[in-house]
Amino acid sequence: MITLRGVRKDYGSEVSIGPVDLEIPRGGITALVGPNGAGKSTLLTMMGRLLSLDAGSIEIAGHDVTRTPSKRLATVVSILRQENHFVTRLTIRQLVALGRFPHSPGRLTPEDERHVSAAIDFVDLRELEHRYLDELSGGQRQRAYVAMVLAQDTEYVLLDEPLNNLDMRHSVQMMQHLRRAAEELGRTIVIVLHDINFAGHYADRICAVKDGQVVEFGTPDEVLTDEVLSRVFDTPVQMVDGPSGRLAVYY
Repeated sequence: MITLRGVRKDYGSEVSIGPVDLEIPRGGITALVGPNGAGKSTLLTMMGRLLSLDAGSIEIAGHDVTRTPSKRLATVVSILRQENHFVTRLTIRQLVALGRFPHSPGRLTPEDERHVSAAIDFVDLRELEHRYLDELSGGQRQRAYVAMVLAQDTEYVLLDEPLNNLDMRHSVQMMQHLRRAAEELGRTIVIVLHDINFAGHYADRICAVKDGQVVEFGTPDEVLTDEVLSRVFDTPVQMVDGPSGRLAVYY
């Protein structure tokens, strides 16, 4: 479980996040949704200890993220930021191997190599594993970063807009990979998404954020309603029945 108690982040007198109280259950996919600037990415990066708290506490699987030693926390939770840039020229396999650093900070062991290969296979990049990142398409590169996070082999995985720069087909494939990671690998995935329909189709729970506050939290059926979405996004939204489930339509 991920527990936030009185979490707050201040950005001056006019902008702040929180205070937020939230409990994200273990298992499945929880999607953070909301308008731009709502505070979704800020909440996620605070959960991953990439951003300090101004007040409150966050616990992941009973570990206080502000007090747990980094080496220990890195075996519990992994995080993929929205922007990822490596100056060093790396192949896919070299990048994914970085995910094993919390476990083997020096030379990779046979067990590490097994995790690296499994993560690469999981996102269907085995045929490209020796290709350099700058030789890949945006979708292939994004899958490689997700493989790096999966190779870290943590139960809790935090992803900040992993569908950025992906077209429709690759976005679907990415969400299918993450759905499998939750179901087959037992991962607890928290993901920031902009596409409400992807959230509704693939997530088990949805956390709607607006103006730095959690305004709704529940199942897709509970959160994805005309009234809630119109209020969260300040624009008329209607849920309609589609061939594969309910869809949000903006008008």
